[in-house]
Amino acid sequence: MPGLFITFEGGEGAGKSTQVGLLEAHLRAGGHDVVRTREPGGTPGAEALRDFLLFGGHDLSLRAEILAHFAARCDHVDRLIRPALARGAVVICDRFADSTMAYQGYGTGQGDPATIGLIEVLTGQVGLTPDLTLVLTLERARALQRLHTRGGRADRYEAADEAFHARVAEGFASIAEARPGRCVCLAADRPAEAIAEEVARLVDARLTGAA
Repeated sequence: MPGLFITFEGGEGAGKSTQVGLLEAHLRAGGHDVVRTREPGGTPGAEALRDFLLFGGHDLSLRAEILAHFAARCDHVDRLIRPALARGAVVICDRFADSTMAYQGYGTGQGDPATIGLIEVLTGQVGLTPDLTLVLTLERARALQRLHTRGGRADRYEAADEAFHARVAEGFASIAEARPGRCVCLAADRPAEAIAEEVARLVDARLTGAA
């Protein structure tokens, strides 16, 4: 059976990590080979870039920031994701290229056509598209409550202003609307178990179709 590449997307506090873990458990219980990973990150080199991008304390130009995200992505894809898919594994990734489009393209770049175009070109160069993308949607006020409860050190994107996060949400909505065959939006203001059941149904259907 060919591998399956599943990504979770959404703004801060939407519950992506929780749903990634629940889906991993569901698939492992069904006997699947599962690889759980995240972006930026997933390989030692990409994790080092993640630490720099999120907590490094240095501002890059927008173009340099985008390229750094794609440098991490290329290493992640080449060293982890493609080999896993080649052996038939299900790869579950917490964020992928859609996050770069939403955060850098719409959030920081404010939808500038040249910035969007650069991200689209780089995405094409990576040459890997998820089979299914689950976009978790949550009102910002509720997300802030969750983030406050979670605590911990805020990264540079979590600490951005509200206008930035509004643009990111608009970006994810635009991405999902333009790619209805790949993206499914899921309301994240429900119990985690209810969301997980819906996710499991969607993924199981893709697995049946890929068999």
